[in-house]
Amino acid sequence: MKIGKTMLVAASLLAVGGLQANADFRFGVKAGLNVDKLKLSNKGLSSLESDNHCGWTAGVTTDFTVPVIGIGFDASVMYTRMNSRTEGMEWEGENKGRNFLEIPVNLKYKLSIPAISNIIAPYIYTGPTLALKLGSDDNFLKTKTCQWGWNLGLGVQLINHLQIGAGYTWGMNNIMKHVNVPIVGDYAPTALKVKNNYWTVTAAYLF
Repeated sequence: MKIGKTMLVAASLLAVGGLQANADFRFGVKAGLNVDKLKLSNKGLSSLESDNHCGWTAGVTTDFTVPVIGIGFDASVMYTRMNSRTEGMEWEGENKGRNFLEIPVNLKYKLSIPAISNIIAPYIYTGPTLALKLGSDDNFLKTKTCQWGWNLGLGVQLINHLQIGAGYTWGMNNIMKHVNVPIVGDYAPTALKVKNNYWTVTAAYLF
């Protein structure tokens, strides 16, 4: 019995070691487009609105996949421009987009069909993303530096190197500090709840 248990443990260790040795771990470059819209919630500022606007993202990525079972993760460091805008009928001008250092980390499941996996392999992914605002606000909306979101998306890997994905990110935290509302020539801070939701379509090439 002891010999049997020993052999089972040894076989398990060898299997895990084999998966690690054959694990697909690669680096690459990624770029794409995003369409984001701020979700505003404050009845006192009903004239403040947000529309969908297109931005872009570019950076580096890493992809790790355990063969056979197809489970892995990807992590990226992206320079992201989000062009969401808010317009208030009571105020002149508008709040323009901002630049971010975005760090998404996703759990990924890749469907590997032996006969065609080197040509095409679909996948799904989900995970958190952290966007760090670069620079300061120059308009009446004052936003937080750290903005958290949660990703959910799908994609396809082509010729074992090119990954094309599309996903949606839900804003998880209130990104606003306050909004400066003009009152007789001066500015008074007003509470406002805002979450940043956006679609992203990317293409990544893994070496």
